[in-house]
Amino acid sequence: MTDNSSEQEPVMQAVKGLRVGQHRIVCPHCSGQRKKNKDRSMSVEILDNDVRYKCWHCGVDGAFTVEKHLKPSPFEPAKSKSPELLLKPLDDAAVEWLELRKIGRETAEKFGVQAIRHFLPGAGATQDCLAFPNFSDKFPTAYKIRSIESKNFACVGSPKNFFGMHKFEGDTLVICEGEMDCLAFAEAGIASVSIPNGAVNKVVDGKVDPTDDKKFQYLWDNKEVIEGLDRIVIACDADPAGEATAEELSRRLGKDKVFVVSYPEDCKDANDVLCEHGIDGVVGLVEGAKPLPISGLYDPDHFFQHVDEIYAHGLGQGETTGYKNVDELYTIREGQLTVVTGIPSSGKSEFIDQLMVNLAESRDWKFAICSFENEPSLHISKLASKYLRKPFFDGVTPRMTHDELDDAKKFISNNFCFVYQADGSLCTIDHIISRIKAAVLRYGIRGAVIDPYNYIERDRSMSETDWVSEMLTKLRVFAQAHDVHIWFVAHPAKMKRLADGTIPVPTGHDISGSAAFYAKADVGLTVHRNDPESDISSVIVWKCRFSWVGRQGRTDLRYDKTTSTYSEKTYDPFLSQSSDRSYNTNYPF
Repeated sequence: MTDNSSEQEPVMQAVKGLRVGQHRIVCPHCSGQRKKNKDRSMSVEILDNDVRYKCWHCGVDGAFTVEKHLKPSPFEPAKSKSPELLLKPLDDAAVEWLELRKIGRETAEKFGVQAIRHFLPGAGATQDCLAFPNFSDKFPTAYKIRSIESKNFACVGSPKNFFGMHKFEGDTLVICEGEMDCLAFAEAGIASVSIPNGAVNKVVDGKVDPTDDKKFQYLWDNKEVIEGLDRIVIACDADPAGEATAEELSRRLGKDKVFVVSYPEDCKDANDVLCEHGIDGVVGLVEGAKPLPISGLYDPDHFFQHVDEIYAHGLGQGETTGYKNVDELYTIREGQLTVVTGIPSSGKSEFIDQLMVNLAESRDWKFAICSFENEPSLHISKLASKYLRKPFFDGVTPRMTHDELDDAKKFISNNFCFVYQADGSLCTIDHIISRIKAAVLRYGIRGAVIDPYNYIERDRSMSETDWVSEMLTKLRVFAQAHDVHIWFVAHPAKMKRLADGTIPVPTGHDISGSAAFYAKADVGLTVHRNDPESDISSVIVWKCRFSWVGRQGRTDLRYDKTTSTYSEKTYDPFLSQSSDRSYNTNYPF
């Protein structure tokens, strides 16, 4: 790797304004001499203050460290100015309204709450109100306006940060849903913040609609503070939207350090508790908050709601794969680990890509891809082909048009991100998990792929068996803590051909390194093609920990090499019995 300051300076200028993560940019060294001068041939990875880069055309590469507080790039948008409002100190009417809710003047003023006369569209009139400031970079950039004469609200500017975050100190944080709840905790001497945009509007089957993922950007903006916390207590309202918001916050923050409050029957939020039960009641909320551990001891009543749901609706299953015959054997559940294997060129990576595209289309799932054998631009071309059901390259079948490719790029941009080691070096499982964790926090991903495992740097201080077992344990714990489904691809040991010339189907016991590949997986599946030229791929489930997710068995899909897509195999009554045995889903296969 080169380290020439004269080469680095143009790259330093080119990366100004880019966020932490992986990027593709126009190479400042070779683009001027190329016909395709807008080709983004340079890979850039930004990790905190460290920048690594490589141009895949001219080969220039290097790394450098930037200062934490650089001047903003001229390409960055200007900072929002404080809204100009006729604010005034809290008057008698405002203080009286707050005191009815057990909030003192001093507490409200500490958080910058002021009084204002403001027109409220819901009321159709100008009323006496409270103004709750939303701070960014130590300056208020938006205000939430709440009437003290009616139940109407308004907003000036766009709140993007936690209310109260500018006052937060400590290693334990309470996150609540509204500003008044935040003040209620503060009245009890408890450090708290409230989310800037309230509970989500869309709740589907008790969960946040994935299209609302962008509403959680404030978590990423406070990433450094959140990562330093020892304990997070979530105190959203006791209603379906509040419960769904709490679940999504827990998933993104990591359930291993999250606690959730339980309200008395006569209260739905923290301010209610303060009014009805006083400061001791608010303190009791935090002290009695129940952890959401990955594993541990629970009282039976923790599970009663789920028991009622099972009684009413049955166990159900995971998300659909997009294929009815595969769903009979395998469905996809958040918080689980699927180990995928198969002989080389069997289509296992293509199958996982297809599942991701299907889930992105049907359920708006987002994914992080850590693929060591596919450079991101090539991987994107494959995803585009699957999404459009058209070939990316020229051939006998008409390829996708430029407009169609643009549509596919938008789809991929909205649903995928890449964990990419630009310099080709090995990385540890902890390194990969930290990047996937960042993707959960920033993008709200619900699935992740690691493909294949043999590119991961091994810890030589332990045996390979112990290392694999520990690695799979870390992945399962992470998947459960963040409700992310992880596909972990592992190649089998070299398989010996049978007497008839066919290659046996590999299972978890055939993956080199450890029996833990079988033991630790929630689901184990194989994608198998005996003949690389065949258009039939078999999907074999050799382990399924939970019967309501799937079962052991085998089925077939048809693979279209032109578009890299899978489809359900049409039953042909003229096939011989031996050729059709793939439809016998009784295990063994």
